[in-house]
Amino acid sequence: MIIDANMHWLPEDLFTDEELRDSFVSCVPNEDEWYGCLKPMPGSDLQQIVLEKPQGYENLNYAENQYDLEMQLRDMDAAGVDLGVLRVPCWQEWLSLEQCKQVNDKLYAHIKKYPGRFCALAVVPPWGTPDCVAEAERCLTELGFSGVQMAVHYGRLYLDEPEFRPYFRELNKLDVPVVVHHTPLPVDYASLLKYTNQRRQYGRCVDQATGVGREIFSDLFEECPNLKLVHSMLGGGFFAYVNMLAPRSRSSKEELERFESADTARDRLDKNIFYDTSGAMQWGKAQLECAIEVVGADHILYGSSYPVRREWFVTGIDFIKALDIPEESKSLILSGNAARLFKVGG
Repeated sequence: MIIDANMHWLPEDLFTDEELRDSFVSCVPNEDEWYGCLKPMPGSDLQQIVLEKPQGYENLNYAENQYDLEMQLRDMDAAGVDLGVLRVPCWQEWLSLEQCKQVNDKLYAHIKKYPGRFCALAVVPPWGTPDCVAEAERCLTELGFSGVQMAVHYGRLYLDEPEFRPYFRELNKLDVPVVVHHTPLPVDYASLLKYTNQRRQYGRCVDQATGVGREIFSDLFEECPNLKLVHSMLGGGFFAYVNMLAPRSRSSKEELERFESADTARDRLDKNIFYDTSGAMQWGKAQLECAIEVVGADHILYGSSYPVRREWFVTGIDFIKALDIPEESKSLILSGNAARLFKVGG
């Protein structure tokens, strides 16, 4: 079984239900420099929802017809994907509780049409209020969802902040995986705006890597040791910084020690942090093999970010299979890790 742990989903009627569309666009906070609008897709009669931050700098594009169920299934069959793990791309940061309930119900109806082809991640405001916790529990127990999804930050707050701790305490008790989706830009982003690829790709990586670092150096996992956080975009390429930011203790002593001991942070990386590829091809062969060597094949989940680029989706599995790594590692990345974390595919 091949499991794609990062497939995007939005309600199929997002572009035909004007009230639903306006609800989604209006929840994006203008006061935080976001600007949302509806635009035609170039060379097409179809529409797209464009989110800019700040106005004039595109960061998110949601295209009409790209979330159609039958098209999803055709693409999955063409790519060789048996099971897709569905999440809402980036809107986690802004949805109210009532909007989350509506999204979760629509997502449940979506996956029930073809049992065994999809599993779902609940989206809930992360503040740990009784109503929010009740919605997470409803999705996990009554609807059979396989985990929850969060954004790497909400407003200016990353997930190590105390505002999120009540919710994490409850998730720690439930012992369910938490998928941490990137947001388009880090909290501090002014220097990243000017160039499109730096804004739209590197900005996401800076955000994820910042989030991972804050989580492992905080006391989040000390208080919530059962949490398993699955970060998109390979944690922003965090594998490149692991040995620099979280080295194991060395026997030699320095006259002036400029860095904190990182043994505990390294242990948290090993136990609590996982990563999805978010489009394997975009990393390149050498980089992926390096990531696997540094963080371990047992910490990486195959994810395509479908439908961002159809090429990543259609050829991504073959790309993993062509890596110079053991067959056991390929199996873990393409199915084993996701099956274990999300308790699916058995």
